[in-house]
Amino acid sequence: MRTAPAAGTDTAQPSPAAGAADRYSRLVSGRRSKWAVCAIWILLIAVGGSLAAKLGSVQDNDPETWLPASAQSTQAVELAEEHFADKDSSTAVVVYARGSGLTAADLDKVGGDRDALASGVAVGDVPEAAVSEDGKAAFVSVPLRTSPSDNSVLGDGVDRVDELTGDGVPEGLEVRIAGEAGNIADYIDVYSGLDAALLGAALGVVAVLLLLTYRSPVLWLVPLLTVFLAGQVAGAVVYLLAKHAGLVVNGQSAFILTVLAIGVGTDYALLLIARYREELHRHEDRHEAMAVAVRRSLPAITASAATVGIATLCLVFGSMNSTRGLGPVVAIGVAVVYLAMTSLLPALLVVLGRWPFWPFIPRHTPGYEAGAEKEHGVWVRIASAVAGKPRTVWIGTAAVLAALAFGATTVETGQTQAEQFTNEVDSVAGQELLATHFPAGSAAPADIYVPDGGAADALRAVEDVPGVQSASTAASEEGWTHLTAVLSDAPDTAAARETVADIRTALEAGPGESASAVVGGQSAVALDTSDAQSEEEKLLIPLILGVVLVMLILLLRARVAPLVLLASVVLSYASAVGAASLLFHAVDHPRIDRGLLLFGFLFLVALGVDYTIFLMTRIREEVQRYGHRRGTLTGLTVTGGVITSAGLVLAATFCVLAAIPTVQSLQQGLLVAIGVLLDTFLVRTLLIPALSLEIGPGIWRPGRPEATPAPAEEKSAHLTAVGS
Repeated sequence: MRTAPAAGTDTAQPSPAAGAADRYSRLVSGRRSKWAVCAIWILLIAVGGSLAAKLGSVQDNDPETWLPASAQSTQAVELAEEHFADKDSSTAVVVYARGSGLTAADLDKVGGDRDALASGVAVGDVPEAAVSEDGKAAFVSVPLRTSPSDNSVLGDGVDRVDELTGDGVPEGLEVRIAGEAGNIADYIDVYSGLDAALLGAALGVVAVLLLLTYRSPVLWLVPLLTVFLAGQVAGAVVYLLAKHAGLVVNGQSAFILTVLAIGVGTDYALLLIARYREELHRHEDRHEAMAVAVRRSLPAITASAATVGIATLCLVFGSMNSTRGLGPVVAIGVAVVYLAMTSLLPALLVVLGRWPFWPFIPRHTPGYEAGAEKEHGVWVRIASAVAGKPRTVWIGTAAVLAALAFGATTVETGQTQAEQFTNEVDSVAGQELLATHFPAGSAAPADIYVPDGGAADALRAVEDVPGVQSASTAASEEGWTHLTAVLSDAPDTAAARETVADIRTALEAGPGESASAVVGGQSAVALDTSDAQSEEEKLLIPLILGVVLVMLILLLRARVAPLVLLASVVLSYASAVGAASLLFHAVDHPRIDRGLLLFGFLFLVALGVDYTIFLMTRIREEVQRYGHRRGTLTGLTVTGGVITSAGLVLAATFCVLAAIPTVQSLQQGLLVAIGVLLDTFLVRTLLIPALSLEIGPGIWRPGRPEATPAPAEEKSAHLTAVGS
């Protein structure tokens, strides 16, 4: 005699993946195991907190070290270190200027500083001071010690130069520190001490938004604390890899790690807590409610983390060392945050019980139905508007995004040194003084290294290149000759880069050993960086799109929907670039660094697909229960508030980058913030749901989620649902 299964019992055998998810969800929310989860994280945080504080000590902010080994400028650095003892050094250019002309006291000051710098700070020969033809300016070039693993070495050197040259300055004499060392030191000054300030600002912004979202004086603290602790552990892991495994970390990637950990972690927390709130209405036991919430949220959060992580790991195929380093840094941050949000956060919430939701505590409500107008009134009305005229909605939304995308035609690349900071810094002011009184390239001449046998031919070839002000032999050692070429244009301009390219072309066409010459220096670094970034865009953008497409196919088990979603992601990115470019012009920072395009693409596509995954996994789940039309609208209704809150949090956290006084950070923050907001309010709210309704059930081809019964536990929880 057979016994019928009890009502609400799922007789189907769970898949291995579903079984693993079920065991994991019960582990992190179990009555006893939750304490073990908390204990493990306390141990990780105790170890990781002190290590994360050391992350700044392993940053490398020297652009020369970011370039690929094949770049000529990199080869030039290697030759200088091998044959001319120029290892680990950078040149500071001390500029002296007086509008009415240098006085005898000024020249005495210049000469005295030169002697003091040569004996007290310099790591090599300090040439005699150069005085301009108009007699109004002079400069002294000072080689300073650097360290690839400790920024403070160069920073302390520049500080010592500033201290020596700032003592006893005649009234009215302007003294500035420019050159490569001055520029790097300005970046060090900008980023030093900002770790705590940036973290505090980001956490403060998120705290306010979470407080408004949850309308609880307590609940917002739990995800915020979890995100903060996860960020500390991630920072510790990155520090260890940078210290012992050669991972390249710079100021930019370190701050991106901080901001991303907060933004992504809060997104995952919003999704999980929203689902937990639902399940608390359905289950009297909070442990069971959390187990179901984790199990149902885990596929979306896992797919999101995997997509972002794998997409960012694609950066290891880039040619720039800085790009290759950024990929693992971001992937590590996402992985640690994912683990924290799916283990520590559930454990903490279960430990605390229902009271953190006060004053809106979710009580057990038999027959509770997600998507009810009582809790999602605004989103019920938005879903109804989309359902009324889906074709009009998606065409209108696509037209708005396409119009914004035309703004991308205003993008200007080729950001100069003078345009890199939002406030005045010494290196920029010094470069402007040099350009006024000397050939603009005086502060950073091009360095040419050529075998001795081709030195004479190389010198003649370089002198004949248009844009070269003068060329001379600097030194000859161990079979190699070092030539220097002062360019007519400032070293960070497009004209200077073109001159370097012309020098290389002239040398390659030269006779004998002159064809083996390599050209380095600041302008060469800028040229090689631009070329490398162009190559990276061609390789990495299709690769990242391919990763996103594959992940969507695996997650949704469909072919049509992933293609539609990928097209929406690309359109969203294009509109974000266009809108951001218009804003950059409005705030008087029109030119961008070429790397911003790849940076923006990576984060807007990888992070934007988060919301696609959150939306479409829930829609697919609801389609199984209610059919395609009602399932799409229910999915939009129940995720609308979560996605909107997540988008606002992520946009706000990236806006915090604007607090860093560099134009690059300002532009990065604005680009990602604009893109996330467009994605949140237009793409995920209107475009995708409308397209889903327009295409109909065919969007899931070759799958048929309508024909797949929902899990029995969910059927029993929704017995009151009525199809429409």
